[in-house]
Amino acid sequence: MTDSTIGAPGDGTETVGKNDKLVILASSVGTVIEWYDFYLYGSLAAIISAQFFSGVNETTGFIFALMAFAAGFAVRPFGAIFFGRLGDLWGRKNTFLVTMLLMGLSTFVVGLLPSYAAIGIAAPIILVVMRLVQGLALGGEYGGAATYVAEHAPRGKRGFYTSFIQITATAGLMLSLVVILGVRTAVGEEAFADWGWRIPFLLSILMLAVSLWIRLKLAESPSFKKMKAEGKGSATPLKDSFGKWPNLKLVLIALVGLAAGQAVVWYTGQFYALFFLERVMKVDGPLANILIAVALLLATPFFVFFGWLSDKVGRKPIILTGCLLAALTYFPLFQALTTAANPRLAEATASAPIIVYADPADCNVQFDPIGKTVFNQSCDVAKSYLARAGINYTNVEAPAGTVAEVRIGDQAVIPSFRGDALSTADFTAQKKTWDTALGEQLSAVGYPLKADSAEVNRPMVVAILFILVLYVTMVYGPIAAALVEMFPTNIRYTSMSLPYHIGNGWFGGFLPTTAFAMVAATGNIYYGLWYPIVVALITVVVGFLFVKEGKDVDLNA
Repeated sequence: MTDSTIGAPGDGTETVGKNDKLVILASSVGTVIEWYDFYLYGSLAAIISAQFFSGVNETTGFIFALMAFAAGFAVRPFGAIFFGRLGDLWGRKNTFLVTMLLMGLSTFVVGLLPSYAAIGIAAPIILVVMRLVQGLALGGEYGGAATYVAEHAPRGKRGFYTSFIQITATAGLMLSLVVILGVRTAVGEEAFADWGWRIPFLLSILMLAVSLWIRLKLAESPSFKKMKAEGKGSATPLKDSFGKWPNLKLVLIALVGLAAGQAVVWYTGQFYALFFLERVMKVDGPLANILIAVALLLATPFFVFFGWLSDKVGRKPIILTGCLLAALTYFPLFQALTTAANPRLAEATASAPIIVYADPADCNVQFDPIGKTVFNQSCDVAKSYLARAGINYTNVEAPAGTVAEVRIGDQAVIPSFRGDALSTADFTAQKKTWDTALGEQLSAVGYPLKADSAEVNRPMVVAILFILVLYVTMVYGPIAAALVEMFPTNIRYTSMSLPYHIGNGWFGGFLPTTAFAMVAATGNIYYGLWYPIVVALITVVVGFLFVKEGKDVDLNA
């Protein structure tokens, strides 16, 4: 490979040779594959629950499957620390070769793993271990790819070059959905649920082989080689990154002033919006996936556009503007999404608003991680139905000892019942009867059980989703360049990886769960939006005050 030539700022020698396209392609393709591997699990959580957690009841099994998915997010910062250190000691290229190999092999193993019925408790244990390996590897992959490309890029094009990496998460999600849909269509639903779900996991080995072949053609980054040649490398990158206040302060500024806001905007636009359509608006799953896919395809070029624009006007103004726009418009956008996706629900909510009139002492937080608790207080009976149905309601406090009521506008009042004195069988039977009665009353005033696909305003839904994803492209397109430019070469991989993965793994990765818990607790289907709005606004303030623009920084200084 022809090595890149990096000259002094402005001396006319800031070129990257003739292999810059290979650098971008190899880094981006490998990261697409890693995101593909990661999203396969999330997309197939229901089937994985049946295959590997069948030893418990269905609800608990699904919770465990989602917890195993979340575990991959939880360990990403630890992967960033471990592999970031290796990247600063051992080199960018070698480290992200290892992370890609670990990710691909762990995904392949899931495709071969026997089910719970075959090997018992060993099956979910091995599955969780593979998820942890995937999360650790992904924690190391992104920082390596971003640093490697940025250190190859010529001055004035770092935002443009690294923006191609920013497309990879969206591309990986799209690829996983396409492969799953293709296999499902080819083998049929019954066969797919039985054994066909393994095929997308097994196919990852072919993608891994291609990506490794491409990446092995690469040389080490010029900045890293220059640093090593001059003897300026860090022998203790973790200590230098996090044990010295000047750099630790930069890490904290990068986390709060850039990565946290970017993460919540990213996850709201690409994940929570899909969740909102399916779970809250009750839009048919395949239709919801198609609508979000169309919006993603339309918006994807803007990752590159905003990366290119950040080379002209700076990373900071684009990222902070995206966060601010998102915070200011999320409520009206999601309200408009309700009207477009499920117009009957929007009309019913306006004409016959729901009020839960209950004693607060009768209402519990309905979180049950082991699936054993029975929520049988009168308030819980009412709220559990409305939460499952995705119906917006208002809480009104009733005097102590009052049996909860569901008030449907001025049309009906449905008293709940106390189930704590009933046997399990009697409670189950009465609740079924009560749920049916409430459902009939809600239907009578116009509340639909699910969105009518024929009534979904598809162009409007796509337009709203496009705006949400456009915000994602604003904050995510320039983020890699912005983080790389904040730190010196000898600790760059370590230092930029941690804030990125705490932001995206924790602030972003747990957003759907946190937002839905807020909705369930309040009854307001939009209340969960306060989480990304508050985080995004904090990022705007901290970023404006403390983040320094880095588009003209010399990465080799």
